Amino acid sequence: MRIAVITTYPPGTGSLNEYAYHFVRFLRTKPEVSEVILLTDELPAGEAYDMDLGGVDGSCPMSVIPCWRFNGMDNAWRILQSVRRTKPDAVLFNIQFASFGGGKVSASLGLVTPALIRMAGFPTIVLLHNIMETVDLKNAGYADNPIMERLIRTFGTVVTWLVLRADLVALTIPKYVETLEAKYKTDNVVLAPHGSFDETSLPSFDLPDGPMQIMTFGKFGTYKRVESLIEAFKLLRQGDRPPLELVIAGSDSPNAAGYLESMQAAYSDVAGIRFVGYVAEEDVPRIFGESAVTVFPYTSTTGSSGVLHQAGSYARAAVLPRIGDFAEVITEEGYGGEFFEPDNVESLADAIARVIDNPDRRRQLGTQNFMASQGLPIGDVVDWYLLHFQQIIMER
Repeated sequence: MRIAVITTYPPGTGSLNEYAYHFVRFLRTKPEVSEVILLTDELPAGEAYDMDLGGVDGSCPMSVIPCWRFNGMDNAWRILQSVRRTKPDAVLFNIQFASFGGGKVSASLGLVTPALIRMAGFPTIVLLHNIMETVDLKNAGYADNPIMERLIRTFGTVVTWLVLRADLVALTIPKYVETLEAKYKTDNVVLAPHGSFDETSLPSFDLPDGPMQIMTFGKFGTYKRVESLIEAFKLLRQGDRPPLELVIAGSDSPNAAGYLESMQAAYSDVAGIRFVGYVAEEDVPRIFGESAVTVFPYTSTTGSSGVLHQAGSYARAAVLPRIGDFAEVITEEGYGGEFFEPDNVESLADAIARVIDNPDRRRQLGTQNFMASQGLPIGDVVDWYLLHFQQIIMER
């Protein structure tokens, strides 16, 4: 099969780019796949997708076609034209509700694409990482008053109905499947495993020389915010413990441009904080490997957390709120951590302290999360999608 994948991809910094990197890496190794056509977003001026495109080491060839842009109003049309030109045997979307834009209109118009491509006759599967019904719109930066929230929910229902016009919609959380089946009376929604990015042996728990690193990773400014984490860090540094360092890795949310820069300015007088910015894929193992704990300073969640799966694959202990999708993933997949109350600085500081002050607890949580992350390798997840594509093609 020649498979087109519509997604963000490194070095692009859009949401879900890390998941796409690992998914495509394994997709190219499958004997059923003769070519991967990556339909991805356009990079800023002066940047280019520089990667191995030829078939080496058992991997099939890959072509990269930047054919849409974040916040573009014509993304659906441009993607559809690219699909028609390349004529793949199947099309896979790796998306969430804000993949195509931070604005309400651009995001919604982009989500029409799966319906258009299926109507054009191409077998289409959507891997949807979140659903509108469970998103806290205010915290995510989309609605600042009840009227706007009701309006967005109404349009979200219409957009979801359009996404469900795909041959198959795959969701990674059981609650999502139940919600869409009950609301939309559909039978083309299935539970798909998230998968672990790599099959590895248990990483070392040894930490590098220097201050013990407390790390957070993500796109910040809406429901992921660092103020409470920095205040908790200040409390932790007051205690009688070895030197600490807070590492804030990642970039601004599309709906919160300038947020991290403002945080860096606001807390410039606090020693021991390092803002590292966007982390390239090759640097991700080092960022996780050097940290003692990964902290999730979230006030709500909008889908299954790729960062939690990454933390597990590197055997890192986690500190996180027991809310929404985190609670679902922890229950279903066996992750563990120390928990805190959202927006409660003392609760967050206490949870981090229970990890960094107790090496045995840190190793226990790291081991538990590693074992949870290894439950189903992403290579097996890719096989799952290929089987569904083959079934869809045979039924046409």
